[in-house]
Amino acid sequence: MLTPPRSLWWSTLKEPVVPRPALSSFLDVDVAIIGGGFTGLWTARELQRRDPHLQIVVLEQSVCGFGASGRNGGWASALYPVDDDAVIARYGHDAFHHQRTTLQRAVVSLGDAIAADGIDADYVRGGTLTFARSELQARRLRASVAHAHERGVGADDVRWLEPAAAAEMGSLSHMLGASYSPHCARIHPARLVRGLADAVERHGATIYENTTVTRLRPGSTSRRPELWSVGGRVRARVVVRATEGFTATFPGHRRDLAPVYSLMIATDPLPPSFLHDVGFAGGTTFADDRHLVIYGQRTADNRIAFGGRGAPYHFGSTVEPRYDANDRVFTLLEETLRELFPSLPGDIAYRWGGPLAMPRDLSPSVNLDMSTGLAAAGGYTGDGVVLSYVAGQALADLITSPDTPTEVTTLPFVQRAGRRWEFEPLRWMGINAALGAATWSDRVERRRERTSVASRALDRLFSQPPR
Repeated sequence: MLTPPRSLWWSTLKEPVVPRPALSSFLDVDVAIIGGGFTGLWTARELQRRDPHLQIVVLEQSVCGFGASGRNGGWASALYPVDDDAVIARYGHDAFHHQRTTLQRAVVSLGDAIAADGIDADYVRGGTLTFARSELQARRLRASVAHAHERGVGADDVRWLEPAAAAEMGSLSHMLGASYSPHCARIHPARLVRGLADAVERHGATIYENTTVTRLRPGSTSRRPELWSVGGRVRARVVVRATEGFTATFPGHRRDLAPVYSLMIATDPLPPSFLHDVGFAGGTTFADDRHLVIYGQRTADNRIAFGGRGAPYHFGSTVEPRYDANDRVFTLLEETLRELFPSLPGDIAYRWGGPLAMPRDLSPSVNLDMSTGLAAAGGYTGDGVVLSYVAGQALADLITSPDTPTEVTTLPFVQRAGRRWEFEPLRWMGINAALGAATWSDRVERRRERTSVASRALDRLFSQPPR
């Protein structure tokens, strides 16, 4: 049995996790969903809203929320993993603005959906601060904000804050200001995914846990798609694959999405004196403008939960529980956290991690092929809380009304064929080279206060021509 890591999120659930029964029979249903994370569960929930009579089953290899949905940093943001200029180059200005406004509205509507289903997920929409902690970062962030305004993004959507204004929301050491966007909420991800699973069951779907799908057969004009597990078999009109960071373990999909590990740490509840000095009381999430991604939040119970990249990609897109922990990365995360908050008291209480899914061109995708009855969504590269919610809506619209364009089915990453990753060892070399380039770029910027050649190479590595 696969068990979730001992993370802050799983340790602070309000009820113990009792696995649901595994699949042990043959079923014939309307929609079968592989994966009990955010994508699979939101898809089920949105299908139920559109057609309450649909027979829906969700098959999860462990327990719902076992993957990135229950392990992430707790940012429900409008962030998209592809740079704005790259989105415009690929799809045009109109598509960029449509996508941007749709994701921004989704941050709010996700909160409304959580409230409607009575889920206590500590949702607080306090926005996000990206701090500048060097003159180079400050110049880069100011230029990014100015460029966003030139593209038609309003000051209400992103703006530069001088140090005093930023400090009214939250404070890091050596900060020279910050860019601020209101389009982000803090959440407790494990409470959200577990509550969502309960809501989906209340609305009539059946969830089978400890059920690993071992085989999937596409449908055709003469038969429906089918899937098999050790204990049973399911035939459905549509099968949705929502396997995200575990996609590479699925037969035939090893090169679709690369599993890249992100790790987290969390403190014990912090004293009022420290919290008074650092702020973030309004649920504002935080990062800085380094190349190697970091992310943090002050939790509802007054801890700092903090994460980042840096763990290596493992050859052959392998995913194993032992990769969820990396002492070197945990040490670097703690050192970084104490650099950001020099007066941080106490020890680190929790350390955990897990894989997220990264597409070759960094863009997520949502697809349905009615000729085979197979659908899939994922590839969020760490921005999946809101993107999975939008993907679930898009899949529900495609399945129930395939010939009717909607706000979400006309997004540029819907019904989009992504580029597959290179064969090994090129995949292993490229991804780990990118991680190394990000680390080296940050080191050069800290020591020499100039942009590294490695950062320009990093930009080129994942840039793709318009599609």
